[in-house]
Amino acid sequence: MDWVTISSLATAGGTLVLAVATFASVRSANRAARTAERSLLAGLRPLLVPSRPDDPAVKVGFVDEKWFLVPGGQGAADVSDTAVWLVISLRNVGNGIAVLHAWQLYPGLRTGPERPDADTFTRLTRDIYIAPGDTGFWQGSFRDPSRPAFVEAKQAIEERSHLTVDVLYGDYEGGQRIVTRFGLTPRDDGGWLASAGRHWNIDLPDPR
Repeated sequence: MDWVTISSLATAGGTLVLAVATFASVRSANRAARTAERSLLAGLRPLLVPSRPDDPAVKVGFVDEKWFLVPGGQGAADVSDTAVWLVISLRNVGNGIAVLHAWQLYPGLRTGPERPDADTFTRLTRDIYIAPGDTGFWQGSFRDPSRPAFVEAKQAIEERSHLTVDVLYGDYEGGQRIVTRFGLTPRDDGGWLASAGRHWNIDLPDPR
């Protein structure tokens, strides 16, 4: 018997078994790490929808002392010769704090599946925070009557047409950005009914 050969084969076999065990252990650890990361991110992830009709009204003010008292589940819109004001009452149904960043307004009703380009959005002049399970608001305005966006928004509001607003927000660490598309439908009593039509993930794979 060639004991040298047998010893070499035994060593090689042991090394192979150890390598397989190490590979399996590393894969298991990687899966556990990914699961833990997903759980952590889920705990930080916000998701905004219109507030419920029975939620308290939110009081929202603008820098020019324009104020709105917006009932739950609704929005508000008003115009003057020099400004357009918009508000939506929101609820955060996610697990993490929502930090609102930017927005885009479209006159009319938009229902297409194409994800909007967040780089073209209008940046909010301040971050708006909505705690998980709590209500809050989004607000936006136009103040340059020479801009086409001002003219289009003013006309749509005065004609009591549908409005579509895309709101960009994320978690408090600045990640997991989401765009939610809200609709504002004019009511007979002069108010605006708020609805949410679609959500897009910006920093994560979109489930669709």
